[in-house]
Parts: sequence; structure tokens; C-alpha cells
Amino acid sequence: MNKLIQLHNDIDVRVQAIRENYVDWQCKMGCDSCCHRLAEIPRLTRAEWNFLCDGLSALPTEILSQITQTVAELAKQSTQFVICPMLDKSKGACMVYAHRPVACRTYGYYDQHDKGLYCNDILERVISGVLNEVVWGNQNTIDRQLSSFGNTRDLTEWFAHWKKVTP
Repeated sequence: MNKLIQLHNDIDVRVQAIRENYVDWQCKMGCDSCCHRLAEIPRLTRAEWNFLCDGLSALPTEILSQITQTVAELAKQSTQFVICPMLDKSKGACMVYAHRPVACRTYGYYDQHDKGLYCNDILERVISGVLNEVVWGNQNTIDRQLSSFGNTRDLTEWFAHWKKVTP
């Protein structure tokens, strides 16, 4: 089995366990809080990019064109927070949800407190006692696995290269 798909499956198992124990867990398709406030342009490994391309290629031409324009604007953006270019703002959902990168799959279920990478909405519920005894996955473990999946680039860099070689 493809290593990336296996990692997705491992993440899905963790996510499912959390959802079973906390049925009102906020992070799921339709929750787009993090998509509206990315700390930086997403970085993807080659394997993640190739998988994402499968999802992008399946989109209608007009949607793909819109994403391409948004990514081009994102490459020039100087503000700190980033809105994901694949977010359908009207639906509050990812347009390539099944092909989303690992960082999107883990956000809200995994954390890196030392880097400030965790869902503030979930953390507030943990601190207030609403979500007792929650055990987030360790994002450092995921990052170690991802490091073997090829070189890493910003989404904007992958996209710029892809558009040069794709008609």
C-alpha cells in the first residue's frame, strides 16, 4: 500500500477514535475555522502534492481556474494569516476534501504545542472542562513520517511548477 495512503488510514483511525469518544468534536468536514486562518502557506511533500493533483484535476475547469487565481494571489500576499485557496467559502468545505494534505487531516486531532499548532477552539473547550481527558495525536510523529515522502515546498511553489507543465 502506498505510504501516504497508509498514513491517511492511520490518521483516520485516530480521528475516528476521538469522534467516537467526543461526539460533539468540532473538527470535521464543514468546520472551516482553521481554513480561514492558516498561520502560513501550506507546505506539502511531493507525495502529498501528487495526491492533491489528483483531486485538483477532477475539478471543473472554472473551479480549478478560480483556485489557480487564488494561489497566484496568495504567492504575492504579505499578510500573516492565510485563507486556504481550496476552501469553498459558501459551503465552508474543502473542494478537494478527499485529497487534502496531511496537515489538514490532522489539524484539530493532533497538536504541536511547542510550535503553537493546535485548534484554539478545541483547546478552549479542553481548558473549560467540556472535553475532559482528550488525547490529541502527536504531530511530531506525523512530521517524521512525512519527511520520507519527498522534498517539501510551499503550495504556491508546487502550483506554479504544475501550471507550467500542465496544459
